[in-house]
Amino acid sequence: MLLCILVLAGLMAGKVAADEAPKAARPIYDEAADGSKQAADALAQAKKEGKLVLLQFGANWCGWCHKLHKLFDTDKGIAEELKSHYVVAMIDVNKEHNKEIDEKYGHPTRFGLPAIVILDSDGKQLTTQDTGKLEEGDHHDPRKVMAFLKEWSGKK
Repeated sequence: MLLCILVLAGLMAGKVAADEAPKAARPIYDEAADGSKQAADALAQAKKEGKLVLLQFGANWCGWCHKLHKLFDTDKGIAEELKSHYVVAMIDVNKEHNKEIDEKYGHPTRFGLPAIVILDSDGKQLTTQDTGKLEEGDHHDPRKVMAFLKEWSGKK
């Protein structure tokens, strides 16, 4: 019995380690930033530019957060869709940092990290996305991500 528990604990530790960001990965979330101010600034910019706001909740230790961020940066179609239709705000939620904004938008982090919330330029919450549904194996599927982004940008 003890051996089973130790094996299970080892497997779970391996899963956690696989989901962690590589040690050399540069931080993508500002751990000192006020998420409410980030959202307010993004909304002001979105209003001025006629765009939507994409709030990406995550943490620097989160490997899936880094994977999604990298996809946003490196996939030309996705990067263009974001640039054309969204103002992106990266909200750090490490160790309950920015807990208030997570609560304000219905606790999207309950799905795990990263989590996405889309707002219109008036601040109305349009959707919350469990990004696990955008995954395929060990990565986010670019087709699923693009379909999600286009679905909401088409409703502006």
